[in-house]
Amino acid sequence: MMDSLQLIKNKIYSTAHRSPLTSLLSTWRAQGLRIVFTNGCFDLLHRGHVEYLAKASDKGDVLVVGLNTDASVRRLKGESRPINDETARATVLASLNCIDAVVLFDEDTPYELIKAVHPDVLVKGADYKPEDIVGYDIVTSYGGKVETVDLVEGYSTTGMIESLKR
Repeated sequence: MMDSLQLIKNKIYSTAHRSPLTSLLSTWRAQGLRIVFTNGCFDLLHRGHVEYLAKASDKGDVLVVGLNTDASVRRLKGESRPINDETARATVLASLNCIDAVVLFDEDTPYELIKAVHPDVLVKGADYKPEDIVGYDIVTSYGGKVETVDLVEGYSTTGMIESLKR
């Protein structure tokens, strides 16, 4: 029997080694499972993240989370970020029961990853309009859905960091 930490680590896929993920996606599709995809930096995991991910998971059968690498986070959020490195962020995400796979991506957007995952449902927060979500064109082109979920007010990593500076 595999130990719990190894089960968590087995849910993490790097940018360089995506072929095991491709096999897993094929298995899920063959089983008729609806694949949901979302993405983010998830730097300091908080209640808002957990509720968002749980709601995203409820949109299908399996949830794949695209996670920005450290270099990608720095380009998007500045040199002082991320607070937690990509290994730490991936491990924490993979420990959540509602997440079936965590895939690191180095680009500024998950566009290429969305092409590769080919999700049935693409999910982002309701602070986005569906047609403005990266990957909308890909997912809708084959009949997939793009959906938003409400965010929990008062929870953001940037807000948390700012409150610590006061």
